[in-house]
Amino acid sequence: MSFDGLFTKSMADELKQQLKGGRINKVYQPYKNEIILTIRAAGTNHKLLLSAHPSYARVQLTNESFENPSEPPMFCMLLRKHIEGSILEDLYQIGNDRMIIFEIKGRNEIGDVSYKQLIIEIMGRHSNIILIDKTRNLILDSIKHISFAVNTHRAILPGQPYVFPPEQNKKNPFLANEEDVLRSIDFNAGKLDQQLVNHFAGVSPIFAKEVLYQSGLANRTTVPKTFIKLVNKIKTGDLSPSIITNDGKEAFYLFPLEHLKGEVKEFTSLSEMLDRFYYKKAERDRVKQQGQDIERFITNEKEKNVKKIKKLEATLKEAEKADQFKHYGELLTANLFAVKKGMKEIEVLDYYDESGGMVVIPLDPRKSPSENAQKYFSKYQKAKNAVTITLEQIKKAQEEVAYFDNLLHQVQTASPKDLQEIREELVEGGYLRERQKRNGRKIQNTKPLLDYFQASDGTEIIVGKNNKQNDYLTNKLAARDEIWLHTKDIPGSHVVIRSKNPSEETILEAAKLAAYFSKARHSSSVPVDFTKVRHVKKPSGAKPGFVIYDHQQTVYVTPDEELVLKLKKN
Repeated sequence: MSFDGLFTKSMADELKQQLKGGRINKVYQPYKNEIILTIRAAGTNHKLLLSAHPSYARVQLTNESFENPSEPPMFCMLLRKHIEGSILEDLYQIGNDRMIIFEIKGRNEIGDVSYKQLIIEIMGRHSNIILIDKTRNLILDSIKHISFAVNTHRAILPGQPYVFPPEQNKKNPFLANEEDVLRSIDFNAGKLDQQLVNHFAGVSPIFAKEVLYQSGLANRTTVPKTFIKLVNKIKTGDLSPSIITNDGKEAFYLFPLEHLKGEVKEFTSLSEMLDRFYYKKAERDRVKQQGQDIERFITNEKEKNVKKIKKLEATLKEAEKADQFKHYGELLTANLFAVKKGMKEIEVLDYYDESGGMVVIPLDPRKSPSENAQKYFSKYQKAKNAVTITLEQIKKAQEEVAYFDNLLHQVQTASPKDLQEIREELVEGGYLRERQKRNGRKIQNTKPLLDYFQASDGTEIIVGKNNKQNDYLTNKLAARDEIWLHTKDIPGSHVVIRSKNPSEETILEAAKLAAYFSKARHSSSVPVDFTKVRHVKKPSGAKPGFVIYDHQQTVYVTPDEELVLKLKKN
């Protein structure tokens, strides 16, 4: 993984430089596996993110905004009790493992000085955040509880002594020289990158592969020399935090990785880089877990309407025989004298056929000649009525498919708050039953939470990412002469520029936001319509988020995530 022991060492150094001696003012737990500490250091407030997420575990400073639950979890309450108002005296890495210890000095309930340790273990799905009473080396609590039944080496439970993970007895790369590297490698055994991982603490496969790539012809001279050169870059802080993009896949590291052969974007700090790399990734994972039921419901509703359309189209095809029924009725009426009760069919001259052909008309032997004729006229009238009704039902089902298709797109790009609003919309539309809180009270609706951006010239741009937000933005918040944008014939967000006469650059930037927050996010040359809000109307009885508009102009833009991050207002 990219967040290896060497990366952890560099992150600990970066955090120490900015946070050591700071005061922990606030503690939040926005999500199940993540803690945010607000630390005041050197006259600046910093947000420190500690994540024990199974896929995105990390430690970093962040500028991202997080929505906190109305009721803080128990672990958050415990942290507030023990470390809010305390001083972060020091922080450091343990060995070259993916572990950082925060040394915290505070006071207990009776005013005596107390020392706590907050330990973050970055170990994939085994990652954890643990609060320890340093004096007694006792675990006060952890974000994940691990019993001896799960881990025979140690238990991570309140009241248990804290035990470090088992030592791997590897060499310290920062103390090694070229001879140490040479003695650690068997060049005849192959898999040199794996040998480097097995012998040196903190070295990951991604670092080892870079050593071999930069070594060129890997031999007893080049590999040790390159290994020490790259380790020294980390040791001296000669870093260029970078994200490397190759075939749509991203990787990050302390410096550009030449062996990945991709597009490189460098950053000024490790935390800035991680903010960019993890932008929306962890949030999307949370939404995916929280929204599985609602996404499945929307998908099922869409599929039900797709099947309904197919059945209705079959009905319509049958109904198109209406003219044939009328034709049979008229021919039978003209030939009643030739029809006898009990006949199963009759062949008559088709007066409407210019060539004078004959036609066979099926009969009901139980009915009289006039009753058979009347039967065909009745079937004609029913089929004629069915065409009108079926066309209306097909149109309604097509609208439902488009509606649920749009909702699916919104779920797939939603934040947890957006997901709640989509659920509320389905309740209001009668698709879902209203949920209640555990105390029996209904969940109260709140004002939609819009996304705010600032154009390069300072003009405010607002984006609605679901139907409730779109309705609120377009029909209530926006002024009539402000500029409204939406992707042309593509499901997406309503976007409003808070200006009557925005610059061309601002219109293009807003158009790129509209394209990014649409189903065409990964496309190029996306058509985006823009017009004044006064020309946007919501038809009576229309679905949430649906509008019609005129007097529009169209621009073609390519979505740009870098621009989205640049314009985003925190």
